[in-house]
Amino acid sequence: MPAFTLSTDGTVSETELLSLYASVGWSAYTNDPLLLDQAIRSSSFVVVARDEEGALLGLARAISDDATIAYVQDILVNPSFQGAGVGRALFGQIQERYRHVRQTVLITDDEPRQRAFYESLGLTEGSDFQPGPVRVFAQFRRPL
Repeated sequence: MPAFTLSTDGTVSETELLSLYASVGWSAYTNDPLLLDQAIRSSSFVVVARDEEGALLGLARAISDDATIAYVQDILVNPSFQGAGVGRALFGQIQERYRHVRQTVLITDDEPRQRAFYESLGLTEGSDFQPGPVRVFAQFRRPL
């Protein structure tokens, strides 16, 4: 397992961000670097993982009212370091920061590996809640 450190100081260069988001194929972010920069700066909480040489390995960010809800917007880890505990550690920092809020919400793609990862973190898909499923409504649109 590679050694890494976590930081919440928000210091990430545009080049690092674009490289990380490109490594996981998130072109909706890399196609508009200014929008990505604004999204990171406007997030309520950002945590990054770096290797021993300071290279960016992963990032997670949340948007929250800091009272009732924390929405996990992104958890991404460079594919070369996936499976090494980086994503789990990033999410752990979000959980710790927002341990006092009632709801933690995350919307993601419908891929089996992602479902397994998020369930391993203790998250439950809305259709699986008991005594009955919860409904999630979302609207996605292209930026103006």
